[in-house]
Amino acid sequence: MCLVCLLSARSEWKQTKNMTELPNDVARALAEAARTINAPHSLGETLDAIVEAAKNSVPGFDHVGISIVHGKDKTIETKAATSQLVWELDALQYRQMEGPCVSALFDEPTMSAPNLRHDQRWPRYVPEAVRHGVRSQMGYRLYVDDHTMGGLNFYSTESDTLQDGACEIGELFAVHATVALGRAMEEDNLNLALTTRGLIGQAIGLTMARFEISSERAFQFLVRASSSSNIKLRDIAEALVAEANARYDSEPQPA
Repeated sequence: MCLVCLLSARSEWKQTKNMTELPNDVARALAEAARTINAPHSLGETLDAIVEAAKNSVPGFDHVGISIVHGKDKTIETKAATSQLVWELDALQYRQMEGPCVSALFDEPTMSAPNLRHDQRWPRYVPEAVRHGVRSQMGYRLYVDDHTMGGLNFYSTESDTLQDGACEIGELFAVHATVALGRAMEEDNLNLALTTRGLIGQAIGLTMARFEISSERAFQFLVRASSSSNIKLRDIAEALVAEANARYDSEPQPA
């Protein structure tokens, strides 16, 4: 079953379990947020839509960010945020590998930290967060099965306490965000693959013309160049195409 199908099933289960317990205005807000973040967008636009919708949907939190986990080394990168505070505190947590955001990614998938200044779980991070005016936090892992795509991070500079239902609403929103993020990442990967294929095809054509060889030998030439230089084949192809375009642009054009 595809990633988005799995996430959709999980989303439906969550809604069946919890949406009937929410006030009507909150349920409507979540439904509108789901429509917003699931509309067709690029990956970057989807991430921006997620953080803005989260800020408007989860009560008591005025700053929201979303992070992506990259590759086998689990590098964490903030990709969208509603304020500079989020960029700074996300980066601090990822440098220290400590804080609600990190714990949500690698320990428990849902983390809440009311009265942050009294929290002893993150002794290096908490004093810095308090100095930035943060009073409470929540963090949610965006995942399906054992695959972690990223995290959704909430910061409050308004209150030490969590409003009633904030954790549950945040969890429901994280499910919607996971569905939207999974779809956008699949589309982004597909677009990248198509672009890469096109670049390599152009580079093969340029190599064929330059050395008067077959397409098969031109491809083998590019693969050897990639292997010997330890440069990705896509990057070599992109450089060749850029060089050809620059050479064309520098030549006098017919009137």
